[in-house]
Amino acid sequence: MLANYFHIIKVMPLLKKLLVILIVSVSITGCYYDVSEELYPAAEACDTSNVTYTADIQVMLQQNCLSCHAQSVNQGNVILEGYAQVKAFADNGRLLGSISHASGYAAMPQGGVQLPACTINKVRAWINHGAPEN
Repeated sequence: MLANYFHIIKVMPLLKKLLVILIVSVSITGCYYDVSEELYPAAEACDTSNVTYTADIQVMLQQNCLSCHAQSVNQGNVILEGYAQVKAFADNGRLLGSISHASGYAAMPQGGVQLPACTINKVRAWINHGAPEN
């Protein structure tokens, strides 16, 4: 019986080493089957090829701007209700400058987070195409 006890004491360091090797090997290979596309999905594409005033710009203004810049509210003497007013602010650079938080322009929406890059890119594309009333 005493011989079995000494045998167990001699085997213990070997078992500890095997346990450490097992833990290290499992932790190293734990991410082996991860797919990078699943871990880091690509950002959704932003289609700026067919931006229109009615479908894109007007909707963006209604969702983000008109609560402060409608005719009835008129905060900051900026009215973005109706194509003519929006076109004027697009032409003078204030619309894009404000929503892109460019230097020298009041960052809009005021006190809020910047609009998504795709939304800003759509406004930029619309302006670059002459800000048509379409």
